[in-house]
Amino acid sequence: MPAFPEFYEAVNGRTPFPWQARLAGQVAERERWPTEIGVPTGLGKTACLDIAVWWLASQAGRPPSWRTAPTRIWWLVDRRLAVDSTADHARRISEALRDGEAEPLRIVGERLRSLSAGPAESPLEVIRLRGGVGARRPADPSSPAVLLSTIPMYGSRLLFRGYGTSRSMRPVDAALAGCDSLLLLDEAHLARHLTNLVSALAACTDGAEEILGGKRSRPQVVALTATGGAGAKDRFDLDSDDRDHPVVRRRLDARKPLAIRIHNGDPGIGLADAAARLLEGAPHSSCLVFANTPETARTVLTRLRERFTPEAAETVLLTGRTREREAEPLRKRILDPDGGMAANRDPGIPRTRHLIAVATRTLEVGADIDAEYMVTEACGVRALTQRLGRLNRLGRFHRAQGVYLHTPPAKRGRGRRRGPAEWPVYGAEPRAVLERLEVASAGGGETVELPPGVVSDVLGGPGEDPGRAPEVLAGLLWEWTKTTTPPPGEAPVEPYFSGVEGLGYPVSVIWRVHVPEAGKRLWPRLSDREAAHVPLAEIRRTLGGDGRVARLRSDRITVASARTRDLRAGDVILLPTDAGLLDEHGWSPDATAPVFDISVAARGLPLDEEAIRRLGGVSLGEPADTAWGLLPLRTLLRRALGDLPDDEEIDGAERREAARLFHRALFANTPPGWEESGWRDFLAALEPRVVAAPDEVPRFRLATRKSGERASDELDEASLAPSAALLDWHGEAVGTMSGSIATRLGLPPDLADVIRLAGRWHDIGKADSRFQRWLDPGEEAASGLASPLLARSRMPRYRWYASRPAAGWPRGGRHEALSARLVRRWIETLEGGLTPRLADLLVHLVISHHGSGRPLVPPVPDGTPETVVSEIAGVRLEVSADLSVVDWEQPARFRRLNARFGPWGVALAETILRQADRATSGGPPTLAPGAEP
Repeated sequence: MPAFPEFYEAVNGRTPFPWQARLAGQVAERERWPTEIGVPTGLGKTACLDIAVWWLASQAGRPPSWRTAPTRIWWLVDRRLAVDSTADHARRISEALRDGEAEPLRIVGERLRSLSAGPAESPLEVIRLRGGVGARRPADPSSPAVLLSTIPMYGSRLLFRGYGTSRSMRPVDAALAGCDSLLLLDEAHLARHLTNLVSALAACTDGAEEILGGKRSRPQVVALTATGGAGAKDRFDLDSDDRDHPVVRRRLDARKPLAIRIHNGDPGIGLADAAARLLEGAPHSSCLVFANTPETARTVLTRLRERFTPEAAETVLLTGRTREREAEPLRKRILDPDGGMAANRDPGIPRTRHLIAVATRTLEVGADIDAEYMVTEACGVRALTQRLGRLNRLGRFHRAQGVYLHTPPAKRGRGRRRGPAEWPVYGAEPRAVLERLEVASAGGGETVELPPGVVSDVLGGPGEDPGRAPEVLAGLLWEWTKTTTPPPGEAPVEPYFSGVEGLGYPVSVIWRVHVPEAGKRLWPRLSDREAAHVPLAEIRRTLGGDGRVARLRSDRITVASARTRDLRAGDVILLPTDAGLLDEHGWSPDATAPVFDISVAARGLPLDEEAIRRLGGVSLGEPADTAWGLLPLRTLLRRALGDLPDDEEIDGAERREAARLFHRALFANTPPGWEESGWRDFLAALEPRVVAAPDEVPRFRLATRKSGERASDELDEASLAPSAALLDWHGEAVGTMSGSIATRLGLPPDLADVIRLAGRWHDIGKADSRFQRWLDPGEEAASGLASPLLARSRMPRYRWYASRPAAGWPRGGRHEALSARLVRRWIETLEGGLTPRLADLLVHLVISHHGSGRPLVPPVPDGTPETVVSEIAGVRLEVSADLSVVDWEQPARFRRLNARFGPWGVALAETILRQADRATSGGPPTLAPGAEP
């Protein structure tokens, strides 16, 4: 195992700072992290990722149950970032471990790979959870991973209500958040609530059996802060070796003169004017302008564009309310190594014009940028410290200058209810900041020098009040674990990690040319690239409390209608593209122009008249020359869909010809938002064949792209795979993989064996003759042990739903209920084979392997007199196939398991089986070298 400095230099091309090497040695020696790391901004706190990865690799040779280093490393911030340099750094580590040839990289990469049960594409998986639609997760719970997330995204997952997570996958995301995880909190304003929550949850589950050794059964929390926290008992700081280091010294002493300005008017106008005065007469430079709200930021942008011509200055706006499509070019511009503000930009490269970036708090953290000038609106101590960290970050600009613009606060409320004057976001703290700055400037006029080495002495400790957070109780936690059938009116989870004030309670907004009616399914499935993250209060202000919107149900597929006043944090709402409310800079209540539908370019074209109208550029009234004469495109589309008057008939060949002609006619006009070449390339990639599925919009699909859509457990789509799989083989495969994952993680042998058994028998309920006909409708499947029973079908997804009624399988029926019924019958045949503890776990894992059974599998209308027959360990079993019969023992079984192993322990056992099941969907399971068969 290479020493940390060797590993760090191999990844980054430079030696670590003294504090980075010292922290790595301390973590390895004590086998735990300090609770707080107090390193000034600009001194490389992202190296904590390198340390965490190196520490994990250093323990790869231990027996898994002896490991103390968590498998998953979470980097958490309290807001969505438009520029996330930490994510870029994590990807750089991953790529170096995957492709690097240096010996330290090769050794660390091999050691990390050895932790995984299956062969991983990379020794280190990196996942960035954007906005509120982050459905990605590590495919293998035993594989090392770095996850970059906001606090709401993480906190909602921890409490079994993950934003962007379907109901069925909530337990999986809870396990990955709540077990075997290291939490690195980067300058999180509301980290105190999350830290307290993690401690309170541990108290709620005190006495539960820890199924992972080395305290890995619970999250390990570390606060990374440049401003410190009150009462931190175990804090890591710089020492004399750091201050003697030439690079550290230069950054600690970097010039950051901050001029104090009092402005009594519109803060947006004041910020813009201050930036303009800084740049007047200066050589072409970079300037950051920080505003406290998106509204103020837009005012700044408008004012600056009035003051500077495009030839004199380029102005960009970055907020956390942008889709990835709009954020990506802005991010590239800011981080451009030649003309941007990247910290690694060569200052000797002359600029051709000024670059002014107007931003909200989204650039305070996670952005490795270095500007020559900075203007900031009045703010709190933490925010000002972070904003100063982007001014002359590396100490290279002798003319660096900052401006602190103090504006009067706004009054809260009206009449007798008017409260004390406060500033947006920061409450009353800016008043104290101004007083401290004025004291510090008393001997030198209106400017204060604030290099990182003295900023804490001048500004003092942060005085922000994060507000109250309610106390989490065991009874509340029990209700949240009920992910299958959540109780009505349950407590929202947001206040427990974000506080009662809830300034940032988020909603994800998606724009589509086709918005399904209530009860229909969304196509294409949503992607995190198309979501804008908007506070719930802003949504209600813009759309009105009594307005109705399309909201995705908890399965994240089906659409429902909801009043805006009934929306909750974490919801995903759909807006038609002609609703506007989005421009090149992100969410904008004043924007009226149509919004570009990202999903169309990525997946295909919805064949709906309203969708085509919203797409624009294509008139359905235009005539097309066909074999049936001149027909309006609208009529041609209807013929392709078979949507004809009762007195007109059309056969399949005519429908296909109509679809081909309609497709050809689309080439004539280019819709707004598309370049002509891009539109033509998109159309050329479409299959001119109508694809239809029940409850979904008909469409032309992209022929050059695979579906890429994740299988839904809610709709039993996991039974579809690239190739068919026999039931017996699939059970062996999942059992082998799940047992290996459990062993690699370090679960006790008896629990690992039960998970293996659950994997072996999880799908035996598919022996039901109706389910077999559904999997293979072309060949009548007979019940009985002699049949070559299937576990997976290669049927196209769009045919899957239409095949169910013909097979006789009831709508909403769960095959895992039959699997559990058979397993329970098998347990009854054993004589002293399983303890009640293990028997409970085995049955629960089988019944919950698609997210049901927490705490109940809802019944469906059935009443079939048929039985399902299968065999377990040589014992022939036969049980009723009636899915209207409820296993009323399951809620008590689920309750006992939660009390025994804790909610996250139960969820982890489920996750091991479920992710093993998904890993084997495409073919035979391949274990990592040395994995247990």
